[in-house]
Amino acid sequence: MAVASFVLGLLGLLVLNVFLGPVAIVLASVALWRGTARRGRAFLGLGLGIADLAVLIAFMQFDNTVSWSF
Repeated sequence: MAVASFVLGLLGLLVLNVFLGPVAIVLASVALWRGTARRGRAFLGLGLGIADLAVLIAFMQFDNTVSWSF
């Protein structure tokens, strides 16, 4: 779960951050709660999930929309 949260958080920076950010946060939290051996990846997934939501909020403020595009 820690690796999945890392991958989804990383992918969420590029596409579908409104969905992949919260999923990465939940997976990282569950992995840390279960005591995963890959704590570093779980923390990275948690940080990237939060960054996904921060990027979404920043682009929403810039475009005044719920989604963002180039």
